[in-house]
Amino acid sequence: MTTDVKNLTKRAIHDKLESQITTAEAKLNTLKARAETTKANVELKAITELLTGKQALLRKLRGLKKSDGGRWDRAKADLEARVTDFEKSVKGIESKVSAN
Repeated sequence: MTTDVKNLTKRAIHDKLESQITTAEAKLNTLKARAETTKANVELKAITELLTGKQALLRKLRGLKKSDGGRWDRAKADLEARVTDFEKSVKGIESKVSAN
């Protein structure tokens, strides 16, 4: 694989992960507004923790850009797993807030 193709592939993966984080964050902000309206304190605490955790995801995403070779593959796999967990947590809160 040429360097240009590798760079394009890495950029596409980076952009996909960044988009997933941004989408989950938007959902969290919507859920936070709903939870504040209904005074759902447990959900608000969970949302706040996830929004704080999003910052760690963004730091790892920036680190992914700087990685190369085997480090990039490990960083990518780790970040993909964390983003998946983040999205699952958002969906869990979403279902709780929607039920209220």
